Amino acid sequence: MQPTLSSPAVPSAPSAPSLVEQAFLRLRRDVLTGAHAPGAKLKVEELQASYGVSSSPLREALNRLSQEGLVRADDRRGFRVAAISRADLADVTHMRLLVEVQALQAAIAQGDDAWEAAVVAAAHRLERAEANLGEGPLVLDDTWSQLHRDFHLSLYAACPSERQRALCASLFDQAERYRRFSARHRTTLRSKLREHRRLLDAVLRRDAETACALLAEHVRGTQRNVEAALTRMEAAAEAGRPS
Repeated sequence: MQPTLSSPAVPSAPSAPSLVEQAFLRLRRDVLTGAHAPGAKLKVEELQASYGVSSSPLREALNRLSQEGLVRADDRRGFRVAAISRADLADVTHMRLLVEVQALQAAIAQGDDAWEAAVVAAAHRLERAEANLGEGPLVLDDTWSQLHRDFHLSLYAACPSERQRALCASLFDQAERYRRFSARHRTTLRSKLREHRRLLDAVLRRDAETACALLAEHVRGTQRNVEAALTRMEAAAEAGRPS
């Protein structure tokens, strides 16, 4: 009896994102970039017309964004983009300092060579993208923003707690909305290239104390930058008011 030869397995093509996932990703991007302004009402009927998606996936996407802290559900079962405020920024920063710094410490202790190589690769991609940015004060490049996120999350990837890694990602996204806000109101260039290089060097040396201190200062720098932007906005608004 001749042995039968089985056909080689053909890898299946990746499935297309569901309607909920598509709505979630588009809404999330528009909230992060400020296309939906902080505090703006998110009316499902208007979103249906803008996104070409029915109400059910939109509501599920809005609920997911609410869980991430980017959208708030109001008392009348509607949704609003989370407001931007000094108090909320301080809370996000406080949580990042607690969660992300500890995650980095755990990752440095637990990370293997593969983790280290992934961090180096993410840093290289980010540095190349940053080198292509202009010298002007306005930095709203989507590619850079995604690579910036990839680099930071690669740092925490060896943290053994899945929940902690997920919380790191959520907090980073909440801070990203503030970074985008400050970039729109920036008057001077804030290049992060040197900060990222110093952080990478400390991680590769497995110097957890220095790396964690650099990360904490990096996070606080975002807070200071946003607070400066808020101060400039308030001063401009005050100057424009009739006496």
